[in-house]
Amino acid sequence: MNRRLLLVSSALMLSAALVGCNSKESATAISAPKAAPAKQAPSLEAAAQARGFTAGAMMAANPVYVFFDPQCPHCGHLWNASLPLQKSVKFIWIPVALINASSLAQGGALLAAVNPADAMTEHETSLLAGKGGISASSSLSPELEQAIKKNTEIMTSFGAEGVPFVVAKNLRTGQVISRDGSMSTAALADLLGVSQP
Repeated sequence: MNRRLLLVSSALMLSAALVGCNSKESATAISAPKAAPAKQAPSLEAAAQARGFTAGAMMAANPVYVFFDPQCPHCGHLWNASLPLQKSVKFIWIPVALINASSLAQGGALLAAVNPADAMTEHETSLLAGKGGISASSSLSPELEQAIKKNTEIMTSFGAEGVPFVVAKNLRTGQVISRDGSMSTAALADLLGVSQP
């Protein structure tokens, strides 16, 4: 009986660990803007106003917007889950700053990288290995800092409190969908209405 309880407890802790990060989890979180815009339903048009980088099928007609915090390990898991789908799906990864001061600096470094997708793979590999991610200067250009702050405002305007946060159109149903938290490749493919390779 104790073994069964231990297994159930472990499964619940693992599922909670794989969901997502939010600003309430960290005492050093960068708070959302004080005058946040009114909550609105997530839309592709609003998500398209954010600044991110593209990974995957550049010519795909329906982009998938992923708001992520560079310090969020759940975002790293979603990045890895998205890799098999990148041959057929155009992902736009949008950095936000929710967790700590490194979020802003690393988000700026990823946006400014010559090859952001390669930089993201390097970053997420380091982060998931417990090494903190790529090194980044804490002094960002005002343009990059403003872009990441605007990204954060757009995400929070959707009512999202955690990352990763996905906004996309399901290709099977045509419906605009949104979801927060990490997921497996199969679950991500199902959410997006695409075939899993």
